[in-house]
Amino acid sequence: MTRPTSRDVAGAAGVSQATVSLVLGDKWQGRVSERTAGLVRDAAARLGYRPNLAARNLRLGSTRTALLVVPALTNEFFARVYTGAARVAAEHGFGVVLYPSPEGTGPARDPFASARAALDGVIASSMAAGALDALGRDGLPLVMLDSDPSAGAAAAHVNLAMADGMRQITEHLLGHGHRRFLHLASAVDSWTFDVRADALNALLRPHATLRTVRSPLTADGARTAALAALSAPGDRPTALVCDDDILAAGACKAARRLGLRVPEDLSVTGFDDLALATAVDPELTTVRLPAEQVGEQGMTALLTVLDGGAWTAPDIPVRLVVRDSTGPAPVR
Repeated sequence: MTRPTSRDVAGAAGVSQATVSLVLGDKWQGRVSERTAGLVRDAAARLGYRPNLAARNLRLGSTRTALLVVPALTNEFFARVYTGAARVAAEHGFGVVLYPSPEGTGPARDPFASARAALDGVIASSMAAGALDALGRDGLPLVMLDSDPSAGAAAAHVNLAMADGMRQITEHLLGHGHRRFLHLASAVDSWTFDVRADALNALLRPHATLRTVRSPLTADGARTAALAALSAPGDRPTALVCDDDILAAGACKAARRLGLRVPEDLSVTGFDDLALATAVDPELTTVRLPAEQVGEQGMTALLTVLDGGAWTAPDIPVRLVVRDSTGPAPVR
């Protein structure tokens, strides 16, 4: 069956193609009567006509496409960010192209012949910031997710209340009597992990002792780092605060290897509330990060900037989810 054209709609409505373009492009007010606009819409609906968005966008100098740059799609958090961004984009006739830049492999030189020609804007996680220089994005609006708000390169920032997440963790553990803490910190150099570390240091001192060990962002790396830290001479920590649920899962493996019970001998907390948090035993106490909301706000911020507006929004709230991996500090 032949797809109906704007000429078909014009013939059915008894108007010119220019009038069809004005009405279906929502630019008819003051130029076409209400009655004529109604005739055009009725004819388009009756014929099942859909405008050629590709041709329209070329005329307008816009492809209505945003690029979402993330570290890797294997991480559930960033998959959820994409889901949120794509949902808002679809509501506004936009598409979202994913550009994963896994650590250690690096990005391609340029996923498009010309980024400016193919994109209207870029949304990027701070953990994938190194990929931006390879995209040829000069002149494109940039929205940064989970990044330093004082950085001037971005047109807008969307952040989570990471420091408040650490506050909720420390209050929970201090309330259970813990005074010896180990921070299993991500070795990834990123603003978001720096914020977590700074907040934990500020919140615990002088109430408790804190030692920090850095680990690759993998369960095996975390297991190795936690084994060494928990086996070190001196008083063993009673609470292990991890930058990520993946690190927490590795830490729980290390505890079992050493014969320590979680949470009777060692309380363990994570960050993110991935599906992994309820797959391990015991289930993880962790900070829930609303990843889909991050994607939604990121796309909304980009649309605001593209419309010439200024984006301002408070940090997205996070929430501690208490499960079985934390409990009272062991009695010496």
